[in-house]
Amino acid sequence: MRPLFLLALAITASSFAAEEYPLGPDSLPQQGVPQGVVTKFTFTTSKLFPGTTRDWWLYVPKQYDAAKPACAMVFFDGGGFAKPDSGFRVPVVFDNLIAKKDMPVTVGIFISPGTVPASEPGKAARSNRSYEYDSMGDLNARFVAEEILPEVRKLVKLTDDPAGWGTCGTSSGGIAAFTLAWERPEQFHKVISYIGSFTNIRGGYDYPALIRKTKDKPKPLRVFLQDGAADLDNLHGLWPLSNKDMDAALSFAGYDHKFELGTGGHSGKQGTAILPDVLRWLWRDYAK
Repeated sequence: MRPLFLLALAITASSFAAEEYPLGPDSLPQQGVPQGVVTKFTFTTSKLFPGTTRDWWLYVPKQYDAAKPACAMVFFDGGGFAKPDSGFRVPVVFDNLIAKKDMPVTVGIFISPGTVPASEPGKAARSNRSYEYDSMGDLNARFVAEEILPEVRKLVKLTDDPAGWGTCGTSSGGIAAFTLAWERPEQFHKVISYIGSFTNIRGGYDYPALIRKTKDKPKPLRVFLQDGAADLDNLHGLWPLSNKDMDAALSFAGYDHKFELGTGGHSGKQGTAILPDVLRWLWRDYAK
């Protein structure tokens, strides 16, 4: 017999999985709001993930002043976040919230997972995404800090205050965002994890136990978790249950966090709709 919690999830999922999450005005271009610029780059010289190639994008808000270090947010699966007219529309949301002073002047760094070129003609390239994102340990965090951020700092001046740094991702990118801050709390204090894969893909289901052991000295993180009641249930685990376990562990250890459980599946729809309010919550006490 299924536990009551899982039964409730199943009932909720079957009843409301089709619910829509409409975009609000802060996710749409607004007249008179200064628009930032998104520039695309390619990175092919990784020493930590040798043989990989990947695209990455840099969003610089119109209000950026080279004399004043900007805040920054790193987004995994960057291509889905960097588009202004589809997906999460992060550049548009940043434009609107920065103009309202609901968040500070913030640079967006959007990084795609690496791919390994095909070894023979006619064969497909191999994705390095799961290895980079789902793995425990500091390898991907080192990649961001040691290989990508030096490239970014050649182009813009960024704050050294860890309260001015955040990270975000969905699914495997969601656990990657948490891992980045967990491994580098001296640099990243803010985390958004949508439909995060805190399951047994590459050991991520250990996080709740690790978090609980920091109760006497929590890491200085602010964490937003989101999942849907109809999210995945497969050989790796049950996503809503894993995220609920993360929520319980963060509560037990005294972390500044919030968990939003919606009705959808393994989708970015809810995350897209609530992104402006999530960012307001994340940056709520940062100096304007």
